[in-house]
Amino acid sequence: MRSRRKPFPAPTPDTAAMSPSRPEDDPFPYLPVFFLTAIFFLNFIIRIIISPLMPTILADMGLTPDQAGSFFLVSASGYCVALLCSGVVSSRFLHVRTIVFSALATGLMMVLTGLTHNLILMRCSVFGAGMAAGLYLPSGIAILTHTVAEKNWGKAMGIHELAPNVSFLLAPILCEALLLWMSWRQVLFCVGTASIGMGISFLRFSRIRDFAGQAPNFKAFTPLAGTPSFWCMMLLFSLGVSGTLGIYAMLPLFLVNEHGMAQAQANTLITLSRVATLPMPLVIGWVADRFGLKTVLATVLGLNGLLVLGIGVSQGFLLQVWVFCQPVVAVGFFPPAFAALSHIGTKEMRNVAVSFTIPAAFLVGGGGVPHLIGILGDKGLFDAGFMVAGGLTLAGAVVPFFLTFHKQED
Repeated sequence: MRSRRKPFPAPTPDTAAMSPSRPEDDPFPYLPVFFLTAIFFLNFIIRIIISPLMPTILADMGLTPDQAGSFFLVSASGYCVALLCSGVVSSRFLHVRTIVFSALATGLMMVLTGLTHNLILMRCSVFGAGMAAGLYLPSGIAILTHTVAEKNWGKAMGIHELAPNVSFLLAPILCEALLLWMSWRQVLFCVGTASIGMGISFLRFSRIRDFAGQAPNFKAFTPLAGTPSFWCMMLLFSLGVSGTLGIYAMLPLFLVNEHGMAQAQANTLITLSRVATLPMPLVIGWVADRFGLKTVLATVLGLNGLLVLGIGVSQGFLLQVWVFCQPVVAVGFFPPAFAALSHIGTKEMRNVAVSFTIPAAFLVGGGGVPHLIGILGDKGLFDAGFMVAGGLTLAGAVVPFFLTFHKQED
């Protein structure tokens, strides 16, 4: 006797509420976005906090400017390696676990940095911190876009991208406040512990459904390597990172050692210079739509190069003016630069272009340039280091006009 299966009942409001909703119907997930932004903030703070602490570290450990600059090259090298390998890690350990591991390992490496008294061991721990930090961004963006409905991506990205700008703003003043009560080593302990705590909290309270990443396909790089505009963009991003992270890294040491500023005064000036950078991405986005990507990129690089040159040759009040104005111009590079990068090759090549451009830019602009400034500073040519960086950026202002977009906008 054949049994008759009962049809499924029509969904009631109660059963509908229990079923998974579509992302488009979900409310804005404030808690996951908060966690990701907070982790990104600490991730970035850990990568740049040595800069405002550098005059104190230099005096305490008896380092030279060359050795000080090497920390940023070592950190950027680890960050570059991790960015290139992050897909392999997240494909095996899933994105949420990768983010948690990044937060825990970055914090642990920062604590170890504070414990070490040997230069080589300190470089190793800084390299480890940079490498652990580099695992976050690809997985963080993947989780953010997976958790937030597409119609809210702009809002979520805007909140998430506040993290690096606020890090640049708060790192110097945070260091000065903590140095009133503790040593620079204890400052590193505090920041490292905060990262560990945030990683544990994210794992415990985030409630985000985990999924695997995709391992990188290096075969996709072959057609991109034959595109001249790709190499132009790699050069431009290196100059752009140099004008932001590279100059920021060595500026406190330059102001203290070369111009005799008190460390608190130098860090306060750098903090104030970052306040005006917060609205600049919105302003420069409107300007780029109005005047074109190539023109705006060339203008920003040209002005930034002149201001960095001004930092190298000026003294007194004029130097403070250039220090204040330079980051306001420098942060205007990235909105049009990312837009230009998205027009290099076909849409299938965009992801690959970003995957290879950003690590190289951080290695050269965020690591190589500070180390070069430190080498020249060790030879008594600290100002020349800024002049070289400014001159290279100024010369790079012609490069945008050699770009060829897959879909021309200019």
